[in-house]
Formats: sequence, structure tokens, C-alpha cells
Amino acid sequence: MFKNLVPTIFGAVVICAAAAVPTNAADEIDAARVQVCSACHGQNGEPTNPATFPIIWGQQANYLYKELHDYHSGDRNNPIMSPIAKGFSLEDLRKVANYFAAKSWPPSHAAAAPTSAPDGIAVCKTCHQPNFEGGAPAPRLAGLSYEYLLAAMNGFADDQRTNNLDMPTLMRALTPSQREAIAHYLSAL
Repeated sequence: MFKNLVPTIFGAVVICAAAAVPTNAADEIDAARVQVCSACHGQNGEPTNPATFPIIWGQQANYLYKELHDYHSGDRNNPIMSPIAKGFSLEDLRKVANYFAAKSWPPSHAAAAPTSAPDGIAVCKTCHQPNFEGGAPAPRLAGLSYEYLLAAMNGFADDQRTNNLDMPTLMRALTPSQREAIAHYLSAL
């Protein structure tokens, strides 16, 4: 009787071992390859300089991939990010985006958000979602630093950042004081 159980037990072990392998193993990237990112974006999801570097932990995967792709292709240029992105294949950039998207957004250290939303922010909800936590196709804005948000918005308004067709027009429609108020509001969420 025991002889008859051996193939069954062996089969069960093989099935359990296969089930234990992550279904997205092909989508994973070696953590050592993305260690370079922590020099600016932080070891724990908090950027080393939040005014300059965005939070990428827990950010939308599709957005992260788009930005990495744009650095890779030259549609967006940065002396640090462009060479790093070009060192990865497009397939690996998708894996990098998924790796960081799967991490938890770092806890907020921001002050309490103003009780009323600033003028002009309603249009942002269309893409960035009602709580500004992002979703296809837009990134999370809630909790990014005031300085980073303002620089990004001004970059779109001044045509310094051109890798999005809608944002330059939307940002030019806002006054500088509206962009400042929106950046303050979003950074405190």
C-alpha cells in the first residue's frame, strides 16, 4: 500500500512546489539591480532630497514605466536618470516600475491639509483621482513635497517638461499663485 502512495505523494510535492513559485517570477527584477535608485529615492521610500527627488515607492506602475521609458528614449532628459534608464532594457524597466509600485508608500510627515481645496485643483482630479492617489494614467500626487510638485507644475507651464501632451496646457491655464496653492495642498495630503 505504501508503494502506491509514493507517486501520489511525489506528485503532491511537485504541485505544491510549483504553486510556491511566484506566478510573476518573470516580472521580477533582482533587488540588487535597483539598489542604485536608493541613492536619491531613499532606502525606505523617503527621498534623500524630497525637493528634488519624488517618492517612487508605491507610485503607479504605469506612470513609473512611462517616465523610465521617456528617460530611456530621450523624450525626457535628466543627467542622472537618463543614463541609468538607458542601462536597462525596456522589459527590465517594466520590472523596475513593478518592483517600486509593489512597495508601500512611505508614511506622511506632512502638516494637516487645508480645510478647503484651492482654486483650480478640480481639473487635477480627472486623472489623479479624487484623493490624488493616482491611477491609470496619472501618478499619485498626494504626499509629494511642495517643492517637487511646484517644480514639476512650473516645468510643464514653462515647457521645460514636455513628455505629457495635456499637462503644459493645464498648467499654463493656472496662475503661479494657484500652482503654489495646489502644491501646498497636495503636499499636505
